[in-house]
Amino acid sequence: MRSTQHFLLRLLVRAGEVRKGDLGEMASLDETTLTRSLRLLEKSGWVSIRPGTDRREKWVAITPAGKEKVEQVRPAWLRAQDRMRRSLPAGTWEKLDSALPEIVHAASKTASEDTSRPTS
Repeated sequence: MRSTQHFLLRLLVRAGEVRKGDLGEMASLDETTLTRSLRLLEKSGWVSIRPGTDRREKWVAITPAGKEKVEQVRPAWLRAQDRMRRSLPAGTWEKLDSALPEIVHAASKTASEDTSRPTS
């Protein structure tokens, strides 16, 4: 399982069923990456995707098998985080963790500004 797929599953555990577009915003993923990742997760049986009331709208939810997979890989994920934490200078992990929401917000804002500008 790729880290992007694991991240999406963890988001879905917390968020429940969400619109595909909202999930992409939450994960700060472009449409292509999100679609490819969700297709693989759905094929594995870890997420379900259903149409919304609008034909363009899709809803995504984690399945029981997806929740089980998140729990199954949790120990490896925690070990990887611990290795990373120990490889950084003291206090760096905590600084990064506290700054990450601001970084994601800034990146999302910058990306949306870039797509709203006309190209020449």
